[in-house]
Amino acid sequence: MNKAVAGFSKFTKEEKINWIAQEYFSNPKEAITSIQQYWNSNEKLQQLHDEFIENTITNFYLPLGIAPNFLINGTNFTIPMAIEESSVVAAASKSAKFWATRGGFKATVINTEKNGHVHFIYKGDVKKLEKFFAEIKEKFFLATASITKNMQQRGGGILNIELQNKTKALANYFQLQATFETKDSMGANFINSCLEQFAKTLVEEANSYDGFTKDEKSIQVIMSILSNYVPNCIVRAEVSCKVDELAEKNIRNPREFAEKFVQAVRIAEIEPYRAVTHNKGIMNGVDAVVIASGNDFRAVEAGIHAYASRNGSYSSLTHATIEGDIFSFWIEIPLALGTVGGLTSLHPLAKFCLEMLEKPSAPELMQIVAVAGLAQNFAALRSLTTTGIQDGHMKMHLNNILNQFQTTEEERKIISVHFEKNPISHAAVVNFIENSRK
Repeated sequence: MNKAVAGFSKFTKEEKINWIAQEYFSNPKEAITSIQQYWNSNEKLQQLHDEFIENTITNFYLPLGIAPNFLINGTNFTIPMAIEESSVVAAASKSAKFWATRGGFKATVINTEKNGHVHFIYKGDVKKLEKFFAEIKEKFFLATASITKNMQQRGGGILNIELQNKTKALANYFQLQATFETKDSMGANFINSCLEQFAKTLVEEANSYDGFTKDEKSIQVIMSILSNYVPNCIVRAEVSCKVDELAEKNIRNPREFAEKFVQAVRIAEIEPYRAVTHNKGIMNGVDAVVIASGNDFRAVEAGIHAYASRNGSYSSLTHATIEGDIFSFWIEIPLALGTVGGLTSLHPLAKFCLEMLEKPSAPELMQIVAVAGLAQNFAALRSLTTTGIQDGHMKMHLNNILNQFQTTEEERKIISVHFEKNPISHAAVVNFIENSRK
């Protein structure tokens, strides 16, 4: 069957759905029902969702969970988390409760600088280019004055512009590297608008520059784009307490636990195979809050993982020490977030989540997100170094298996009682269900 289609974007929503149902499903009516059951009954709200992206046919829901009791810098927060993975919200909540009685989380924004580049090719005398840039640098600021006016009124704007020589890595390759402060906005559109104007100014000024030969005037701009790698937009979150204060139900020897915990972090610092999974657990917390707040989790992921590799090898984002009788655990990550603009203002649930967080500024949201990542990592490492990760995870995952097999309330009670005393695995649960039904 030929499934190629012409003019799909011009189809109405119903025409798109009908085409998909007819082309890909043996039961088109059932497929259409599956799509339509996730439409919002509020037509205006559904239209809003339809217009977020192109070729929309329905909504794809993620559960929105709540992790309460996060004590951050002396203030209690209830953190929203949008995620499908079982045990993440429970683990975050458990960490929050644990540290609330041990001084809570401390968080600090170290810097909020973002950056972008005009990437261009210049085939001339480097000294001439450097002289040219020094002479016209101020014109970049003047050319973008209309773009930066409102941002400057909020305390942001262009911080600096530098010429970068990258010819050792790629022949004739140079950059204009610009740094920005975008306050409570993530700033992607603002930064890209500035960069595209820089590119126009660069080409125009080069064409009329007397110090260049005819060939040197022909600067070729390849692209102008912000970077999602923001190593100077850093937030730190940390917890600490006396080693003896780590004691609880599953930690009867707190000194042994602390030493084992620090070694687990050290392994993630030096072993990339472990570091990837270690950091994935951190991102369970980070991404869940980023998504709930209407921010771009893909940009955050890319920037954070690049930061984890900044020293030449992929490594842990968290660190831990024992100094005397004090246990310390912390994270430093780059986060470019916004609390105004984009989906933060458009998506009703993003607005709801930000209001639940008491309408934070962008730096405050950075602190909350970093704390969520640290809490998630603490929960994972505590499980790994004590009972093992599967004990808690599979208990939470049990519901997913039961839903998959459409178990009745009576079956759920019998299954739950059985697995209170028996190891949980997917195969064990399936076998028990099948044998019970026989």
